[in-house]
Amino acid sequence: MGQMENPVRYSVITEKNPREIVMLRGSGCRFLRCRFCDYHLDSSRDQAANDRINKEALSHVTGQYHSLEVINSGSFLELSEETMARIERVCLEKHITQLRFEIHWMYREHVKKWREHFAEKGITVKIKMGVETFDDAFRREVFDKGMEGVTPQDAAKVADEVCLLFGVTGQTVQSMRYDIETGLRYFERICINIMVENTSQIQPDPQVIKMFVDNFYEIYKDDPRVDILLENTDFGVGGKRDE
Repeated sequence: MGQMENPVRYSVITEKNPREIVMLRGSGCRFLRCRFCDYHLDSSRDQAANDRINKEALSHVTGQYHSLEVINSGSFLELSEETMARIERVCLEKHITQLRFEIHWMYREHVKKWREHFAEKGITVKIKMGVETFDDAFRREVFDKGMEGVTPQDAAKVADEVCLLFGVTGQTVQSMRYDIETGLRYFERICINIMVENTSQIQPDPQVIKMFVDNFYEIYKDDPRVDILLENTDFGVGGKRDE
């Protein structure tokens, strides 16, 4: 995604797992080592500016599906207290009963208290974690994800859903099949992201992307437990806003 002037920050997903989605802006990813990612560029240390942007994005939430997904180019714990309080108010005002957040593994110890906090308000928190692959060596040596030795069972103690990343040199039909099947075995849902060109050091491999499309797309495109983002803007957020 990278830096983009005035990106779209609110959208509605109407097909699988219908929900509203907002792309908020936080202080920035504190891990910053993932070799494939430049999403962290959508961040700022100007907390007041972030809060204004987030207030505007959240003002569009209607509660039509009673489900809201919050992404912020990092982990939700990098959002300000004011923005977190606003998310809670919007959920209560719009009768949202399911709230989805993204986190990095490094924040795993903080998940339980937030689940409990929102549960007291009648809101179920779903945690989405980017594991990218369940091949520990590839995740460590290629992606530098910071999840050394983390098993699917370990991740499942923290996350309800996982994101996988396909389309990178070195991945195979067999490795992608293993990742998909493992994700569906241990988690409620998976989100398959196809690598797109960005400013990071890892670039998409067209041959690997073709292998995914030829072998898996038709099988999983209608699976209610599988989201597939052939482009990183397929959820409707992150792209350039129409003037």
